[in-house]
Parts: sequence; structure tokens; C-alpha cells
Amino acid sequence: MSLDVVAIRQQFPILQRTVDGNPLVYLDNAATTQKPQAVIDAISHYCTHCNSNVHRGAHTLADEATRLYEAAREKVANFINAFDKKEVIWTAGTTESINIVANGAKQLLKAGDEVIVTEMEHHANLVTWQQVCKVSGATLKIAPITDDGELNLAEFQRLLCDATKFVAIPHISNALGTINPLSELIPMAKAVGAWVMIDGAQGIAHGDVDVQALGCDFYAFSGHKFFAPTGIGVLWGRAEVLCDWPVWQTGGEMISVVTYESATWGELPNRLEAGTPNIAGAVGLGAAIDWFNTLDLEAVKQHEKRLMDKAVELSATVDGLIIKGNAANKIGVFSFVIEGTHPADIGFLLDKQGIAIRTGDHCAQPLMQRLGVPGTARASFSIYNTVEDIEALFIALKKVKMMLM
Repeated sequence: MSLDVVAIRQQFPILQRTVDGNPLVYLDNAATTQKPQAVIDAISHYCTHCNSNVHRGAHTLADEATRLYEAAREKVANFINAFDKKEVIWTAGTTESINIVANGAKQLLKAGDEVIVTEMEHHANLVTWQQVCKVSGATLKIAPITDDGELNLAEFQRLLCDATKFVAIPHISNALGTINPLSELIPMAKAVGAWVMIDGAQGIAHGDVDVQALGCDFYAFSGHKFFAPTGIGVLWGRAEVLCDWPVWQTGGEMISVVTYESATWGELPNRLEAGTPNIAGAVGLGAAIDWFNTLDLEAVKQHEKRLMDKAVELSATVDGLIIKGNAANKIGVFSFVIEGTHPADIGFLLDKQGIAIRTGDHCAQPLMQRLGVPGTARASFSIYNTVEDIEALFIALKKVKMMLM
């Protein structure tokens, strides 16, 4: 099976628009992906045919909404190979998912305990654990990276000890594209008895996510980085861990029995899903999974590799361009600086040519300090991007350089 990129692009309405009279070249996929018509239609169908709250309604719309909502949960469970669909917790996104786990850890950690994160963390996974350690008295340890942007495995191993209670690491770096070797890292962490949390925000759309095979305790991701809407995400956790994990929020849906004096919590997944959920978002994420499952994953990976190889090849044609993040195993994230220019200026001038990229520190300020730059320009590729998109980027970059130098 091959990847018909032309046919795929036709399924994304936004890719047909222009910016300042130029065809849109969308290269900001690590920030958010665009949505295929199938996802848009699924959300529209829910909103126009069965918009209702779930689980408790005594009418047809509520029943239909509940079936769509829970079907989406089952689709997620199957997609990531969860042991049971009750392990799939709906959240607002990766950040909330990490905070649910961290909030529980805050109540379980104590002085003398240690938490390990990496130098390549997004702020959502760094600051959250930083604050947990400040409150609990635990110590935050930082696993270093190499100059190529790969995790230093020997140093990671050295940091692990009996005091290590939590290891929270990204599946893939949002700023560098580095794919971390989870099949090596997770067993190392489990060998010292640590809980393992994986930030899968960048991982979910770029390869097989099999939580059973990974052996982690928690895996988090966001719908909007996987062709689904914003405001919907997933926390997966092993049932034996989540079943008595300290609750994140209290309110409706998550309770069992309430009196004026006390309350008890419901079973999974309800105990961690307080309040009215983002039903339309869950339906959209389910539709995104259905859409993605029609693709040949190996063909998707090969296509993305071709795009990245083309970007690396053309980078040699722009004097002063320096790639930040040269891991041997990485996804289509092309972060770079051009000597004598500021990333913000690059982004602004590319936008005037219809090319959408990301600039700045990418919510990874300590990583930028490690790299010795205030920020980078980041082009990130997805299924619907073409070699012509990459060529357009570099034609535009040469114009940018002429204007700035």
C-alpha cells in the first residue's frame, strides 16, 4: 500500500486556502495538525443531530451521544492497545493529563525521593514536575542530552537509583524531533521500581503506540496533534495504578455516594473525569483514529522521512543555516537558526509568502539555553505535506535571507 498524498491533501479543506495571495504551505504540525473532512463531519453530525450530555439523560439524544462518546473511548483503547477501555481517561490535552498524574504524585512523594526528567522537556512536563518536587520535598534530576539532541543513555542510567520514584520523559521531543528509545529507557526505570510517565504529545501521530509493549504506567497525548480538535486529550494509565490514584478534580460524574459530610469516588474511568466532558472533541478524536487507520503506517513513515531528508539536503543551499537537533532517530521536525538573523523575523517573512512555521523557544526554554540559542525556527511535517512544500520553504528562506542580510 502506498501513500497518495494528493488524495490526502484533498481531504483537508484548510489546505486549499491562501495567505496574502500565496498558496498555504502549512509546516507547523508539531504545534497542531489540520483536520480532515471526516473529522469535521463527525463533529458536525454530533452537534446537529445528537448534541446532549452523556450518561445520565433519559432521552434519545443522550443515549446517542453516550454511545458515540464511549465508542470513541474504545477506539482510543484499541489504537494504543490498552488492556481495557476503562484505562482511557478523557482530558483537555497532554498538559492536563500530566497534571492529573503529577497531582497524585505530589501526595505520594516525600523528601528523599527523586524524580527524573530530561533536558529536552516541554514546559508541560518540566514545570509540572518541578512544582511537584517543591511541594513534596522530592528532588528533581535532569537527564542530559548530547550535542546532537539525543538522550545520554549512560547518564540516564547513572541517575537511576532506589530513590527514583518517578521518571517522566517525552516520547518525542517537540523542539528537536528526537525519538527517545523507550524500549530501553522504560525497563531501566522499572528496574528501580519507578513509576514511568510518557509525554506522548508528539509521539501519537508518528508511529505505533502500544502501551502494553512499552510497559509504562502512564501515557498522555492531545487530540489536536493527531488530526482531531483542540481541547480533547487522553491520559492512559494501568488500571491497577489509576483505580486508587488521588483524584484530580471533584464534582459531578466522578462520585459514587455523596452526603453533606463526605463523598466517595466512582470507578474508572469516571473517578478521574469530573464534570461535563468535551463530548464533541472525543467524537472528533474517534473519527481521527478511524481516518488514520485507513492509512499504511509504514508508508506514512517513509513519506515523512523523505520530507526530512529533502529538508536536510536543501539546508546546505542556505549559507549560515544550522540545524538544531541531529539525532539519528527522529521525526519530521526541522529546527534551525540562520546566522545573523532572528527566528521571529524568519517566521514573519515566511508567513508573508504563505509559509506557516513556528518560531521561539517552543515551550522549552532550558533546552534552548542548552543549545545556546534564544530560540529556533521550526518547520514540522505531516502526512499531507509534499516535497514541493519543502522546496517552497527553501526558496522562501533564500528570499528571507536576502531581505535580512
